[in-house]
Amino acid sequence: MQKPDPKREKLTIIVAQVFISCLMALLMTFFFAVLPEALRTHFAPGWGWIWLRDWLTAWPVAFILSLGVGPLAFKLSFWLLHPRRLNEG
Repeated sequence: MQKPDPKREKLTIIVAQVFISCLMALLMTFFFAVLPEALRTHFAPGWGWIWLRDWLTAWPVAFILSLGVGPLAFKLSFWLLHPRRLNEG
């Protein structure tokens, strides 16, 4: 079995963070912008453009935050699942 290329693995993680942040921003703006409009039984004029603007604002913020939170989440997960390995190294 070949060893994974570290540069390719890093690129895979960044691309995954792009997708994750995009989908998270999409879902969050849906829950906070689209869903309340739908529950009112009508959509206000221009709600689609407002949602699109909010999503386009939320996506880069989510991506930048995921760059910092992602590695921290992996470290915390590793620490939780493999506590002995951290004490050995």
